[in-house]
Amino acid sequence: MQKSKVKWALITGANGGIGKALVRCFAENGFKVIATDITDFEESHPNTVNYQIDLERVVNDEEYAIAFKDQILSRTEGRGLTALVNNAAIQILGSVKNLTRTEWLTSMNVNVGAPFFMTQLFLETLERNEGSVVNISSIHALQTKRNFVAYATSKGALSSLTRNMAVDLGNAIRINAIEPAAVSTDMLRAGFEGKEEQYKLLEAFHPIARIATPEEVAKLALFLCSEESSFIHGACINATGGIHGCLSDPD
Repeated sequence: MQKSKVKWALITGANGGIGKALVRCFAENGFKVIATDITDFEESHPNTVNYQIDLERVVNDEEYAIAFKDQILSRTEGRGLTALVNNAAIQILGSVKNLTRTEWLTSMNVNVGAPFFMTQLFLETLERNEGSVVNISSIHALQTKRNFVAYATSKGALSSLTRNMAVDLGNAIRINAIEPAAVSTDMLRAGFEGKEEQYKLLEAFHPIARIATPEEVAKLALFLCSEESSFIHGACINATGGIHGCLSDPD
């Protein structure tokens, strides 16, 4: 029997709640994983290699970006990537009146620029391996609220980038996006500490009567990188428990 081809997945934002679930999910389902984050890694998983990386530098420093790509190609022994999950994001809140130039540019660099340049960096190997890219966007790409102008704009741009890359690249690779609503991460739960009733109201507002788990987002990303989703290309898939269809107004 022919030996199975080794598949490598690179996941950004690997230290976050969704990121950790992505790393576990891919590592437990046939991938070797390159987990990247700007923060230090406190844990490791089987079949996983951790890399600390500054995605803003990937956007603004071509020499830094190429050096990182060369490290990854060396680590994969020239095989390159079969999957790229652009999960890293930064959520900077503020209104049009008070957002600073730095806050705006950082939001765009991390949330839109990095997925573009990471895809561009590894496009050759993704194409050779008939690979897939998954961008983790957000419900804020389509619906938002006050003070989310930078984050929502960046996520709207990321979903648009996904559709446009699919058109531009044709059948070179497949690229799709996931647009989750609230996800039950440690960070989200910490924000509701002492506010259990508000958390329950948030759950109840979802037609499915709960919010997503990180593992549910990770499993969808894994599916989008599998042969079972071979005809899905340029899609922005909402994973919102139905809340994207709700109209919020006073009763």
